[in-house]
Amino acid sequence: MLSICFIPQSLMAVIRFSVLMTILGLYLVANHILEKPILYLSEFFEKNKGLYYDNLTRVRTHNDLTQWIKFFLTGIIETATNSVETLEKIIELKTHIEKDKILTMGKRSKHAIDLFHKLFSKPVVTVAEIQKITNLSVKASNELARIFVEKNILKETTGYKRNRIFVFEEYIRLFK
Repeated sequence: MLSICFIPQSLMAVIRFSVLMTILGLYLVANHILEKPILYLSEFFEKNKGLYYDNLTRVRTHNDLTQWIKFFLTGIIETATNSVETLEKIIELKTHIEKDKILTMGKRSKHAIDLFHKLFSKPVVTVAEIQKITNLSVKASNELARIFVEKNILKETTGYKRNRIFVFEEYIRLFK
């Protein structure tokens, strides 16, 4: 049986706007304008699920697109504020570790800084990956990993002597 569903024009505007914002984000990432999406509005919507559905219902029942736009903009503001705070913490962490830990490594500082910078895009590494990042031997890569663990930059997570996995936990915690 064929049923016809009427969707109010104001609700269609909300849907088009949401789709447009998603497409815009994907376009910016695909064209390398942004490396990754920086505003995760879905977390805001999930946290405020009741308001999300209330506002959608209000658009449908009262044709109140203004309230939906206010809610959406509140989400953008809150998400952007959280992103700025996280970015500030990342910069503070990076500065602290470079100044107080990496630059004190003497002749290892060059390779240490290469590894350290890579950890911001790949916070979980193995010795083999450290070797690729730094172009060091296996022995020197193991030594660098040991120093990073000793200086509490990385944490070894497996407890093994071989095939170890190291995590930049302090950085990862900033996103929780």
